[in-house]
Amino acid sequence: QLQLVESGGGLVQPGGSLRLSCAASASIFTVFTMAWYRQPPGKQRGWVASATSDALTSYADYVKGRFNISRNNANNKVYLQMNSLKPEDTAVYYCKGSEFSWGQGTQVTVSS
Repeated sequence: QLQLVESGGGLVQPGGSLRLSCAASASIFTVFTMAWYRQPPGKQRGWVASATSDALTSYADYVKGRFNISRNNANNKVYLQMNSLKPEDTAVYYCKGSEFSWGQGTQVTVSS
């Protein structure tokens, strides 16, 4: 199985920032789209952001202007820079590529 390991989550206050990392067990150079998803407590997993192999990005409306997805194909990592965090951003965050299995995710908690 091709694995993805998320890290960088934690507790942050509203308005704060956090940077998530996703390490892939294999090359992502030829993977057209890498993406971030999140699953709030008791809710379904939903799409957050995507980045193509040529760095074209797209975002869900609720994170537009606050989050930034990037990828480093040389070290097989995908990042999610999260700014101006809100309590409703609290969720387990996952990264995904078409040929990779879902990982364990990383918990992000936004609270005072």
